[in-house]
Formats: sequence, C-alpha cells, structure tokens
Amino acid sequence: MTTDNIFSGLKVVDLSSFIAGPSAAVILSDFGADVIKVEPPHGDPWRNGHKLPFQPKSDAAYQWHLANRNKRSLTLDLKNPASHQVLLKLVGWADVLIVNTPHAARKKLMLEYDDVIKSNPRLIYADLTGFGEKGPDAGLPGFDITAYWARSGLLSLTRDEGAPPTWPVSGSGDNATAVGLYSAIVTALYRRERTGKGSYVTTSLLAEGVWSASVSLQAELAKAAFPPLHDREHPSNAATNVYRAADGTWFMLILRPGQFAPVAAAIGRPDLPSDPRFTDPEQLIANTSALTAIFDEVFATKPMSHWHLLFTELDVTFGEVRGPKEVIADPQLVANEIVVPLEGAGDGLTETISSPIKVHGIDKAPARRAPALGEHNDQILHELGFDPKTVASLHDSGAVSAVEQRAA
Repeated sequence: MTTDNIFSGLKVVDLSSFIAGPSAAVILSDFGADVIKVEPPHGDPWRNGHKLPFQPKSDAAYQWHLANRNKRSLTLDLKNPASHQVLLKLVGWADVLIVNTPHAARKKLMLEYDDVIKSNPRLIYADLTGFGEKGPDAGLPGFDITAYWARSGLLSLTRDEGAPPTWPVSGSGDNATAVGLYSAIVTALYRRERTGKGSYVTTSLLAEGVWSASVSLQAELAKAAFPPLHDREHPSNAATNVYRAADGTWFMLILRPGQFAPVAAAIGRPDLPSDPRFTDPEQLIANTSALTAIFDEVFATKPMSHWHLLFTELDVTFGEVRGPKEVIADPQLVANEIVVPLEGAGDGLTETISSPIKVHGIDKAPARRAPALGEHNDQILHELGFDPKTVASLHDSGAVSAVEQRAA
C-alpha cells in the first residue's frame, strides 16, 4: 500500500451542517483532502447531537467525530459584513465548496453560485437541498426522515401489512445522500481535469431517497400490480421470509430455485417437497402460510449457530438480524477496514466507521478527531494571507469567534 492519498492537495470548504453535506466532505478527507469546516459562532448544531433525546446518550460526541473527522474548524459569522472578505478568500482558495444553507438565506449571505464563482471559475460548487432546487416545496426544510424516507415512498414500503410507518434508522438517508453528493463532486472534478472548468453540482435528500426506492417507483411508472405489504406469517413466499432461531436470533432466509429439497432434507423434513400442498407452484403459493408455520416450528428448535453452519454448507443465502453491539463485534468489519481506529477523540471513543469506498493500493488517511470549535481560526486566516493586524480586527469585530479548547 502507498501513503500517497488520492486527494492530497485538494482543498475543500465545508459550509454545510448536520450530516449529509459534512459526511460527503469526510469521504474526501478520508482520501487526503484538506477540509476546512466553516461554522457559525455557536457551532454546527450536530456538535451536540449526542445530547438529543432520541439519540443514544453518551459523553462522547460520537456523531460529531463521525461526520467531521480530519477537518479543521474556522468560526465565521457570515451575517457580519467583515466576514465577507474571509469568505471571498476561502472561495479563491478552495477546489470544492459544499453548501446546504437554504437558498433564501444564501441570497442574503451572497453565497449563491453566481455570487462566488466570479472569485474562482474552477470551483466545484456542491449544493445539497432537502427537496431539490425547483418546485413548490423547494424552500421546505428537510431532514433525512422527512425528505429521504417519508417523501420518497421508502417509509410507506418498509413496514409489514397493517403496521404504521415506523421511525427509520437515524442518519441512514443522510449518509446515503453523502455518497451521492461525493459522487457528484468527483464527477465534476474529473470534468475539470478534462476541460479546466468548474461546475455547479447538486443532489437532494428527496432525489437520493427516490433513487433508493426506484425499483418500486419504476414499477409504479410501469403501472405494475403491487403485491400486499409483507406479512411474516402470511408471506407471498415462505422461502423468502424472516424466521427466528431457538436463541431468539431473527434471520432473513432466501431459498433460490432448486434449494427447497436439499434444505428440507437438511432440516429434518425430507417429506416437504413431496407434500401435495407444496409440490405444485400454484399450491405452494396457496399454502405458503402453512409452510411458514412449519419453518417457524423447525427453526425454533436450534440456535442460530446451528443454522449458520447448515446454511453455509448448503450455499443458502441468509442474513442474521443483528443489533449495534453485535455489528461492531463482527470480524468482517475489522477485516475489511470498515471500523478503523480514531485518534485523539477522548471520552473513551477510540474507533469510528470508515467511508464505504475503497481503492485498492491506496491507504486512506488515518482518522483523527473532529476539531474543536474555531480550533484552527488563526492558522487558516494566516494561510489565506491575512496579516496579524487584520486577524485581530476580525476577532474584534466578531466576524471570527474565540477558540474552544476541545471538541464538544
């Protein structure tokens, strides 16, 4: 492996907040980009995400480190007129600018694409919105739960028959969207290599949610006939269902064509393939609830370790339903560098989740703690060319805020 990072020398200004935009910047930082996190004087609200009542509680700002590792922090009050000179310098310095400020506010802050591109025609301007740039709801505030999950159709489809929509996994839509925004940025960087031109790239939580739900939505476009929502005890196919082992472990089972007979024999029910209820495809569909009940009874007799071994030997597709504690202990995560060491976070936080993209032959940058609020203010201002007198005036005016000693 080489320590030469793909994006060494790439300069990124991250003006976004919460999860999706900052996480796109994290992927760039994983491959060596220099990312400046620009925050308002009170900081990105996600610094205190670990204190929110619906989030797992911890003394460690675990979400903050996940979405902002390997960055430098500059506090800048964009509402202060004195900050505009700093913003222009940042735009001139940057290769990539990531923004998720609502467009109405961007206009007031002179942060729209047309405002900043004059200072840097090679800039990649990455715009993230909740519901897209146009349309009647373009100005609505959007979170992944509302835009990615609810509005896209995903939340209506990921539930069992008769059950109400449930609360999705926190940040899941944001992090999927982050990969989409990263892809747009990288596409624009490739275009710039070929043409020398910058680009305005964008995606939205809604667009990414619709893409995730696109198989079902394309079916709707084709006017396809949808089956009922999943019902575990009365599924459309007992061979593709959720079952529970004797130790309480739930697992997803998918029997491919031709696997029913060998699996039936292996679980001690060689009679099933010749049972008149299950020999004919039409009869099998009509009696799928009966077969589900038989599978329920059989799978409840042995622990998951037994079924894991049996399914593996038979090359059956299955997936154990695991909770967070089990997932982080999975040896696959360490073997594939999905969980990696995190340097300097403190509060007992020593590991983090790596971004899901890997380039063979290239090491990612080591994961270092997210910055304290304004930790790199003077360092960054000096690099941007401001002399000590101007730096002092920026502090005095309140355009640049005081420095915290540690991350939240």
